[in-house]
Amino acid sequence: MVNVPAACRFAAALALAALLGVAGCATRVDPVAMTQGQPPIQIQQRLLLNPANGGRQIGLADLMPGDIILSNTAGWVSAGIRALTMAPVSHAALYLGDDQIAEAVASGVRIRPGAAFMADESTVVAFRHPGLRADHAAALRHFARSQDGKGYNTLGVVLQAPFTLQRRYCEVPLVPGLVRDFCLQGLAAVQLGAARNDRFFCSQFVLEAFRQAQLPLTAADPLLFSPADLLTMREGDVPSVSINQALQYVGHLKLGPGAEGTAIARRESD
Repeated sequence: MVNVPAACRFAAALALAALLGVAGCATRVDPVAMTQGQPPIQIQQRLLLNPANGGRQIGLADLMPGDIILSNTAGWVSAGIRALTMAPVSHAALYLGDDQIAEAVASGVRIRPGAAFMADESTVVAFRHPGLRADHAAALRHFARSQDGKGYNTLGVVLQAPFTLQRRYCEVPLVPGLVRDFCLQGLAAVQLGAARNDRFFCSQFVLEAFRQAQLPLTAADPLLFSPADLLTMREGDVPSVSINQALQYVGHLKLGPGAEGTAIARRESD
């Protein structure tokens, strides 16, 4: 006997996945979920910055060394990156502890105080690797300081634009994760192969720092990742490629304008 409500849910999920195919939004199929009354298809939540629980506001004092910071600004460059990647973030940085934040920007890799970083950003949110230990944090700091002042991977950023557009073909809904991985990494080898690995753009810098600390977030080449890809590594989301560990949401350090900030403020006042 057919379970009509369950069948309807599955059909609706398939229809939604088909619509998302135009945007190239990654999905993950969980057959067990349907038996529990949940949607069988998980959809990448790239457009949403808040986690499912509504989020919370934090301060710099709540951060731990090794926390990953994702952000955006009100500038046109940030807006262009967000439009291209279809995500609410355009920049990635690394908290080193002692109120220091390391980042790769157009002028090169730099380390600066948290207050200076916060002043330049419109929205700032932090994520944490749950398995990060003190020795990992020390290695992250060592790597970041060894790169301080080095040049920016301009070519890598330029090549990211066509790669971001063409990767949608790999992220068609219902494509198995391993097939998506193979497609994305093969495309990256062709599209990004000319980019330098001795200089970094923002998200590449963060991924490489974790790799150097012997705590890689993924086996994929850091050149492949944009801030949007780091965002989808959080718990409960569907990552663009296979990851070694989902990142835990820590909180929002700075709230952008609009309903998102209102939702978090309301949760904090409850």
